[in-house]
Amino acid sequence: MVGSAILRELRRQGYNNIVTRTHRQLDLINQSAVNKFFAAEKPEYVFLAAAKVGGIEANSSALADFMYDNMMLEMNVIHAAWRNGVKKLEFLGSSCIYPRMAPQPMPENCLLTSELEKTNEAYALAKISGLKYCEYLNRQYGTDFISVMPTNLYGPNDNYHPTHSHVLPALIRRFHEAKESREPEVTCWGDGSPLREFLYVDDLADLCIYLMKNYSGNETVNAGTGKELSIRELAELVAKTVGYEGRITWDSSKPNGTPRKLLDVSKATALGWTYRTELTDGIKLAYEDFLSNPMRAER
Repeated sequence: MVGSAILRELRRQGYNNIVTRTHRQLDLINQSAVNKFFAAEKPEYVFLAAAKVGGIEANSSALADFMYDNMMLEMNVIHAAWRNGVKKLEFLGSSCIYPRMAPQPMPENCLLTSELEKTNEAYALAKISGLKYCEYLNRQYGTDFISVMPTNLYGPNDNYHPTHSHVLPALIRRFHEAKESREPEVTCWGDGSPLREFLYVDDLADLCIYLMKNYSGNETVNAGTGKELSIRELAELVAKTVGYEGRITWDSSKPNGTPRKLLDVSKATALGWTYRTELTDGIKLAYEDFLSNPMRAER
């Protein structure tokens, strides 16, 4: 999702000398293959958006996989970028790197100040390692490797898998299927109280290219809207957008995850960037994208 959005934005801005690889073409966990790719292509600028991702259920049931896969792919790419003289690399992490009980909104400097949320600890540790490796290469070897930490993302090419997707695409699929089958009730995980922030993926792509042009530094940059809503409010908004008119119930025996995750976006704002797409508009666009490709729901 993120990679395709960055590609769209690069092309929109007139860039055409772009080198990409799909997962089938290049397994980033394979160090030898990554090294051969960098040695052959010699890219000057790298956007590292690849990751093994998923929601609470996926993260909780595959802790070792999430840590190993993400740690290996990011270390392979960042190390190969340094070894092959890449001018600038941008590493994309996640807001889950911040402590479970971080101050709200979460500033970049609250990283590693207290314990992480257990439901996505493995993924967070891998992402923290990636951004720290970028920082250490900058300090030791003078590289220009930066990192950006997005909030919850959604939009075109999202993953709508029934168990491996994040909350917003999962809700889109669930309410769409409930509408199609005329189910009188949809049950959602948790009690609906956690607060979340959502950023349309094309807005993130715009920021990624903006930072590549305008920012250098060891500290990460938060990417978000600075606005939040409860999961209950999100479910109601998605149901309305999809056109589902049944009841929404909550299963409090399921985990809520982190109580609140709002990013402090003042740093990005001070650099001259702000988001463009409001959540109501973005969900409509995401649902249109979901409907345009039914096979996407099978992933």
